[in-house]
Amino acid sequence: MRHPDDDLQPPCTSPGSPGSPASGAFAPGAQTRDDRLLSALLTTAFVVLLAGALLRYVLKHGDSDRLPWIVGLSVVLAVVQVAGQARPGSRRAGRVRLAVVVACWVVVVLLAPSFAWCAVPLIHTALRLLPTRSAVALVTALATLVVLAELRLADGFDPNHLLLPPVVAALATGVFVYLTREATRRQHLIDDLVRTRRELAATERREGTLAERQRLSREIHDSLAQGLSSQNMLLQAADRQWDTDPQAARTHLRTAASIAAHGLTEARRLVHDLAPADLAEGAGLAQALATLAARESRDGLTVRFHAEGPDTHLPDQAASALLRTAQGALANIREHSGARTAALTLTCLDDTVALDVADDGRGFPAPGPGGARDPLGDPDPLRGHGLPAIRARLRQLGGTLAIESTPGEGAVLTATIPLTPATPPAP
Repeated sequence: MRHPDDDLQPPCTSPGSPGSPASGAFAPGAQTRDDRLLSALLTTAFVVLLAGALLRYVLKHGDSDRLPWIVGLSVVLAVVQVAGQARPGSRRAGRVRLAVVVACWVVVVLLAPSFAWCAVPLIHTALRLLPTRSAVALVTALATLVVLAELRLADGFDPNHLLLPPVVAALATGVFVYLTREATRRQHLIDDLVRTRRELAATERREGTLAERQRLSREIHDSLAQGLSSQNMLLQAADRQWDTDPQAARTHLRTAASIAAHGLTEARRLVHDLAPADLAEGAGLAQALATLAARESRDGLTVRFHAEGPDTHLPDQAASALLRTAQGALANIREHSGARTAALTLTCLDDTVALDVADDGRGFPAPGPGGARDPLGDPDPLRGHGLPAIRARLRQLGGTLAIESTPGEGAVLTATIPLTPATPPAP
């Protein structure tokens, strides 16, 4: 617990941390190896000084009637100090032991001034256990008593007896307070670094989660959502033609079932590793695009595929992005453009791969500088992902998207991805 007058005690940051209230020679179960070594050193120094003072007194005053009291108090001091080293106990217990030791030492010094220099280990123990102001007050009292004891032992006036004890006490106190403040500043810095690292990690997790959600939304839109939309259109057409043209209705149902089966494969692949099913079967991008063109050639729309350039093995991310781009573009062509033919053209160069998706549909006005409505998107704003999803996917790979269209003359979408490492443009 922080003492009200302790304006220099460092905060209790962690058990056993330097300078924290839980650290020190008497902290229960929280001592570091250095704490234990320092505590043992202080105890050893106190016992050695105590034994030296007792031996001096016995040699010079062996016949004194005070000798039993001096020996008894010396034994009590040694036992209490060694017991405190063997079993540190709580911080409160350490302060109680310090009070007992100081009281016995004061009595011994009043009886035999030669015990005065046993105060040196007591000064450091007091600084470690007590709040700073209380410790300074106790150190001042101990230094004063040492001065009086030295003056009693001196044959005449000696300035060193008057100056040496206060100087030693002041140096010990000043060094300890300085080290305590430095430990506090270091601990604050460590706490700030740990907090900053945690905040940065949390931010990165949030950004990663958001990016993954956006990626999943694009994957689902370009695979499952588009397939469901096509199934819905086919089932509606089958319902309208069920009585008038059963053969056509059955054809629509079979096509819808085929799309549903492919969508199921896509869903399973999304769950597994989110790779396009056509690519996951081991086919390259060219074969996957040819399969897509064949599957989408139905209901009045003919899709052709053409590949130019060498048969280059593309990175998985690039191949997946271009296949998803083709799927999204064809789904929008079928649903919105009224086109009868569409063409997929894959061009592989040494450092670039490009995909052109062209149709002969109704076209649309070019987007204006103010950000016109997505021309390839769904007119329903609650469903539309089209162009923004395609553009975002390409941007993640450093690619670009270009669209050319004129009303009544169809449209051409060109997706380009560099094959050499490139820094993606800023979003």
